[in-house]
Amino acid sequence: MSCFQTIQDYGLRSLGYGERLLPKTDFTLCEQFTLIGSGMIWNVYFGAMALVTGFFFATALALGKASSNIWLRKPSEWFIFIFRGSPLFIQFFFAYFFFLSLKKAYPMFDAFTSAWLGALIVLFFNTAAYSGEIFYGALRSIPKGDVEAADAYGMSGWSRFRRIIWPTMLRLAWPAYTNEAIFLFHATTLVFFSAFPAWRQKGDALYYASYFADKTFNPFVPYPILAFYFILLTLVIVGVFGLINTRLNRHLPKARKAKMRFRPNLVR
Repeated sequence: MSCFQTIQDYGLRSLGYGERLLPKTDFTLCEQFTLIGSGMIWNVYFGAMALVTGFFFATALALGKASSNIWLRKPSEWFIFIFRGSPLFIQFFFAYFFFLSLKKAYPMFDAFTSAWLGALIVLFFNTAAYSGEIFYGALRSIPKGDVEAADAYGMSGWSRFRRIIWPTMLRLAWPAYTNEAIFLFHATTLVFFSAFPAWRQKGDALYYASYFADKTFNPFVPYPILAFYFILLTLVIVGVFGLINTRLNRHLPKARKAKMRFRPNLVR
């Protein structure tokens, strides 16, 4: 079988398209690259969806924790503490069995026992807690002069938050938030490894890498392939977040770079 045919057969297998059965023997390098790359679709889905939705919830948690209202501050503090204080592996484990119990009592919760929804909710809560703490720290670091200047211009409420507080918070938090995004995509490898089952062997990249490692008794081929894909994904994340960071700081003066000039010393 040619490598092109292998890509056609297994390129979208993690989504249910192509060959239904996994290869059993005589694993080629192309098969391993293709199937592990196919599983990366799930990792990108989990990471991207949790990051986008968790961003807004994290902002709300940061504002709640910084609020003087105890009914907003305490729930935000406890939510952040619980999801930052417990391992993500355990969160997946308890969430799956919690959703499974709900499914037995209420069949309408059947979708929550599937990884595409149940695991996504866990990742959403987890990244919102970590990002909320990052944003809270950035809120506390906003220079008082910026807020006082906004007050002097007559800004208040939503206008001051939208034009002064929120953009400044993002600029201060963005480097740390970039790291959180990278860690989140790496954490997606725990979805099928922890509790949520891979239906019809449609798993993520680590699921297929583990499959090849178990069958060949050689982890030194599939796991480096997995690391290679995640390094590429990390480069993409750093590039995208770098562009956003440049956009957020577009108003700041660029650092002047000293130009090298050739000046021959003809006279001492």
